[in-house]
Amino acid sequence: MLLAALRRLAFLIVLTAGLTAVLSLLLGLLVGSSVGRALALGFYLMGCFLMVAGFFTGNRGPARMKSESAGSMVLPLPFFGPRLLRWATPGEQNETMKSSGLFIFLGFTLVVIGFFFDNRHTVF
Repeated sequence: MLLAALRRLAFLIVLTAGLTAVLSLLLGLLVGSSVGRALALGFYLMGCFLMVAGFFTGNRGPARMKSESAGSMVLPLPFFGPRLLRWATPGEQNETMKSSGLFIFLGFTLVVIGFFFDNRHTVF
């Protein structure tokens, strides 16, 4: 079971890094940047985006909407009227924390990969 989880995690890392590399190279080609700089900036930006997304995903409160359909409103204005909220189940809260951790881990991994492409720093 642990081996299957590691395999899925490795697949996510490779998929995220591959998509980031392709998008970075395309944008770098459009801007006229060097390959190393385009890859480093792409990995840095996507990594930081995923870490921030993980932070905000983890800070989601325990309240959830009861239904997505609009209920009867007293005023015909958006954001005013009855709000139908419920408390999240422990399973939903657990899934939120796991998603947050995954986003932060993927983001950190992409920042580390970007560090290796950055020619301003020498690794070894």
